[in-house]
Amino acid sequence: MADSDQFGALSRAAQRRAQAERVGDLAPQEGVDIIRPVERAILIAVRFTDGTDADVSSSLDELELLVDTAGGTAVERFTQRREQPDPATFIGRGKVAELRDLVRETAVDTVIFDHELTPAQQRNLEAALATKVLDRTIVIMDIFAQHASSREGRLQVELAQLTYLLSRLRGWGQALSRQAGGIGTRGPGESQLEVDRRRINRRISKLRSELDGARQTRALKTRRRERNQVPVVALVGYTNAGKSTLLNRLTGASVGVADRLFATLDVTARRFELTDGRIAIATDTVGFIQNLPTQLVEAFKSTLEQTLDAELLLHVCDAGHPMVDDQIRAVDAVLDTIGAGALPQVLVLNKTDVTDDATVARLARAHGGAVAVSARDGAGIDDLVAAVTARLASARRVVEALVPYDHAELVALAHRDGTVLKEEHRPEGTYVLAQVAGGAAAALEPFALLSQWSPDDLTD
Repeated sequence: MADSDQFGALSRAAQRRAQAERVGDLAPQEGVDIIRPVERAILIAVRFTDGTDADVSSSLDELELLVDTAGGTAVERFTQRREQPDPATFIGRGKVAELRDLVRETAVDTVIFDHELTPAQQRNLEAALATKVLDRTIVIMDIFAQHASSREGRLQVELAQLTYLLSRLRGWGQALSRQAGGIGTRGPGESQLEVDRRRINRRISKLRSELDGARQTRALKTRRRERNQVPVVALVGYTNAGKSTLLNRLTGASVGVADRLFATLDVTARRFELTDGRIAIATDTVGFIQNLPTQLVEAFKSTLEQTLDAELLLHVCDAGHPMVDDQIRAVDAVLDTIGAGALPQVLVLNKTDVTDDATVARLARAHGGAVAVSARDGAGIDDLVAAVTARLASARRVVEALVPYDHAELVALAHRDGTVLKEEHRPEGTYVLAQVAGGAAAALEPFALLSQWSPDDLTD
C-alpha cells in the first residue's frame, strides 16, 4: 500500500522508472518478469531544406513527450541535415555508422525516428544498428492502444495497427516459409507470408464492417438530436490543449483529465445550457497532433467525422504554448482532411491563467472573434457561452426554396441536416420551407424564393 501511495502521483513512465530503479533491471528474478523494463531510446530527427533548427528542436521535444507517455525515456538526441531522405536508411551510410557507435555507447533498447520510415528503411536500419528501430507513427499508435477504453476505440486502434503492419510483413524469418523463383524452387501451396497477409486483410475487412455499424448507430442519434432541435458543439484542438477540462467546466461533467498527450480517445457528449435557456450538446474526442499518422486519421475517421455533425466548432488551443501558431495550423489541416474545415468555428484561447497578457492579446488580434478562457479556474467561461449562443443563433436560418425534381438530393439534405417545416410537390418541383444550418442553406440558396416575411415584400 505504501508503494502505491509513493508512485500514485507519478506519470506512467515515471512510475516504471521508479520501480525499475527500486528493483534493479539486472537483479536476479525468479519466474516471469512482473515489471516491464523502461525502454531507453535515442531520438533521431533530420532537418530538411524547408525546415529550421527551431522546428526540429520543437518536434523532438514533442517526440520526447510521446515516448514518455508511451512508457519510455529518451537518453540522447541525434540530428542531421539533408536535402532529402536516403532511400535505403533515411540518414545515409555515414550517419548510420556514427549512430551505431552511439547505440553501443549508450546501450539503448530502441532508436526512434521523428519521421515515418518505409518498411525497407526500417529493415535496413535494424540490421545495421542491431537494435529495435521505430518511427513516430508506431509510437503514437502505441499510446492510442494504451488509452483506448471503449469498444469502438479499441477497434479503431487495431485497424490502424493492422494497416500499418500489412506493408511491413517480412518473409525472411525462420518461422516463415518463402517461395522463390527459378527452376527447382517452385512447389505446391503458399508461403506463410501470404497466409498472414490474407488473415490480416480478412481482419481489416471485419473491423471496417464493425466500425461502419458504429457509425450508423451514431448517425441515428444525430438525427434524433436534430429532430429535437438540439444543437451540437464539437470541441477540437491539439492534444493536451485542455479540451476535456473545458468540457467539464462547461457541462459540470467529470470526464477524466490528465496532463499528458492523447488522454482522451473516445467520444464524450454532455449537455450544457446556453445563455438564452436552450440546451446544447458539447462533444469531445481525440486531440490532434502535427504529422498525425494517416493510418490513424483513416481508422478514427468515424470518430473524427462526428465533428461534421456539429453546428459549431470550439477550436481549443494552449495559448501559452511556444508553438501555438503551428498547433493551430496543424488542427486546421486535419479539419480540412476530414471535410470540416468550412464549419463555423470559435477559437478558444485556453490556459490564460499561465499565459502572459501580451501573448493572449496577440492571438486575439490575429484571430478575430477568439475568446480567452481558463478552463482550470473558470475565467472567461461566461463570455465563451455567450459567444456560442450568439453563433448558434445565426448558424440556422429559415430557407424557402422551390427545388427542381432533378435536384431531389437537396430535399433529402434539408431533411437530414435541418428541420423541414413545410413540403409540397408542385409542377415545377418540390416546395420546401426548412430551418437549416450553413452548409444546407448554401446548397438550397440557388433555388431560394423570397420569403413572405422578407423586408423586401413589405411595400406599400
